[in-house]
Amino acid sequence: MGEHVIRMPDVGEGIAEAELVEWHVKVGDLVREDQVIAAVMTDKATVEIPSAVDGEVLWLGAELGTRVAIGAPLIRLKVDGDGNVAAGEAEPAEPAAGGEAPAAGTPAAPSPVEAPAPPPLRKAAPVPGRAAIVPRPAGERPLAAPSVRQRAREAGVDLRQVAGSGPAGRITHDDLDAFVAHGGQTAQARAGGLAARTEVEEIRVIGLRRRIAEKMALAKSRIPHIMYAEEVDVTALEELRATLNRDKKPDQPRLTILPFLMRALVRAIADHPQMNARYDDEAGIIHRHAGVHIGIAAQTPAGLVVPVVRHAEARDLRDCAIELNRLSEAAKAGTASREELTGSTITISSLGALGGLVSTPVINYPEVAIVGVNKIAVRPVWDGTAFVPRKIMNLSSSFDHRIIDGWDAASFIQRLRALLETPALIFVEG
Repeated sequence: MGEHVIRMPDVGEGIAEAELVEWHVKVGDLVREDQVIAAVMTDKATVEIPSAVDGEVLWLGAELGTRVAIGAPLIRLKVDGDGNVAAGEAEPAEPAAGGEAPAAGTPAAPSPVEAPAPPPLRKAAPVPGRAAIVPRPAGERPLAAPSVRQRAREAGVDLRQVAGSGPAGRITHDDLDAFVAHGGQTAQARAGGLAARTEVEEIRVIGLRRRIAEKMALAKSRIPHIMYAEEVDVTALEELRATLNRDKKPDQPRLTILPFLMRALVRAIADHPQMNARYDDEAGIIHRHAGVHIGIAAQTPAGLVVPVVRHAEARDLRDCAIELNRLSEAAKAGTASREELTGSTITISSLGALGGLVSTPVINYPEVAIVGVNKIAVRPVWDGTAFVPRKIMNLSSSFDHRIIDGWDAASFIQRLRALLETPALIFVEG
């Protein structure tokens, strides 16, 4: 029998490390060749790592959320034959919480020994050597020494809620201390079945959630946002959409409002090309793109991703819908490639039916504009002689104020509004 170490492979993209986001095995498991043992994330693409051999898992090289260097030990297996570990080679060090796996050939350093975490407390902790605490029957007067009662009054504690560990259920100073230390949680629920809860759940931010957090922090810290909201009457657009969906062929996708907005964006950008840009603020260069690559912010089970419909200027309404559906399904399934999740030049953010009245979308750095779509609601609108029901939708958009002036932002949204309120203009060339 021998041992085989699988190291972090080069997953491409010219990166030096990747974040470990999932283990598919644990110590003691038997794995087969080509079985997926782990998943790592680079940028927003998740890469599965297979085992190169059959074997039994002896050691895992990193905790979830750890960034593991390319070539660093990832997992150690017991295998038939000699394996790839030389006799006498040092055992890899156990990874510290949140730390890096040691590089290949690095001597194993002793891990710090951490005290075991105490078990969750549901009652006042019993004092060693004493009987377990028995809940007091309802209405029974608590037993306690005068000094304990005085301390309880000073602390604002109702002794009827404190379980005693002394003889006959007498409340001791230790019982009172434990009750206060645990936030007043009692072994017996308060009247009506209500009880204070003091649990704190710790959730480590890793993988896509960490990438989202980092990108949002980067965008807000480096981009001075200017936000602009405007009402749009989409009654005519909704009538056109309903007609097109009613008359669509079986192989054609059902149209949402997004393909119309994408085509309207292409037309508006032709008049306002400064909106279709990415700003390299370190180099001080604006990259204004001729191609309109629209990012569509999409919620997935793993978190927010932005699949990109490339060259929307070369797609008609149905083609925009087909590509949007394909990318959305890939994003939700976690199969979207890195190329499909990067390279947008302007982004649409839509919360669908949950869109609210107004939102403050965060710019998809390093772009300079994002258009937020709010929900459609029927509202009374004065037409000059009477109030009539109209379908109204707000656009909540943000712009990089270093690059986009307020007047230009307003002009762009007004152009977009005109296109959406008179949807025939979306299809008129020139």
